[in-house]
Amino acid sequence: MSWYSFKPYVSAAERRRKAEAAAKKLASKSGRALAPVSLTGRKIASTFWGKAWCDNLEAYSDYANRLPRGRSYVRNGSVIDLQVSRGKVEALVQGSELYKIAIGFRPLAAKCWGDFKTRSAGKVTNLLDLLQGQLSKDILADITAHGTGLFPAPKEIDLDCSCPDWADMCKHVAAVLYGVGARLDEKPELFFTLRCVDMQELITAASATAIAPAADTGTATLAGADLSDIFGVEIESTPVATAQVAPPNPAVLRAKRATPKRAKPKRRAPRSIKRKNAG
Repeated sequence: MSWYSFKPYVSAAERRRKAEAAAKKLASKSGRALAPVSLTGRKIASTFWGKAWCDNLEAYSDYANRLPRGRSYVRNGSVIDLQVSRGKVEALVQGSELYKIAIGFRPLAAKCWGDFKTRSAGKVTNLLDLLQGQLSKDILADITAHGTGLFPAPKEIDLDCSCPDWADMCKHVAAVLYGVGARLDEKPELFFTLRCVDMQELITAASATAIAPAADTGTATLAGADLSDIFGVEIESTPVATAQVAPPNPAVLRAKRATPKRAKPKRRAPRSIKRKNAG
């Protein structure tokens, strides 16, 4: 193979300049708003959802050979547009030309989602903690577990790029997949959009689990509580309902009936009235 067939080296700075120029030209021509992937420094993702997404990609040998080039492309700003919708990512990547990428994600299996909701019931209590990844270690491990977790496996991802590379996982597709990880840093709720599930269902399941025991056992628990311990006073143990009332003594009743009633004393008339009558 002649060395003429190799493309000349293009620096990272030159790639970035070409990507910015292509984005500007496309925006002015089409009039549509672009959503480029812009990184600060070399780190692609720094939050739980972003890092977990990238770690999931790198865990599969199917993607191992192509991912390094994808990292370089996304760091250089080559992903000039990335749009996320339900179960789908569409993007534009500036390479030697401008390439269109479409990546489809199959919906999370209903059984997998249902089992996870059951296991996490009562442990995921609000959306803010969920989106920030501020959950217990066992729940986070459950989310990222291969096979039973929420992240997609290669068989659940359909890849397509307009470039001439014969491989499904070309460097442009790899750049877009890493770009999704960077986007999840900004908008982690998009993860559930891609997996076609409603994250609110996790909170609903947690609320139902928290309310059910209180409704069933609240009255019984209060009735059976040790009231002496609760109020800090001595309470007689003999219930009022079981106390025995002695019957009246017949002799006492007869004596009361035989005792004559004392006559009421006559009231004296006021002195002023007596003087008036006397005169």
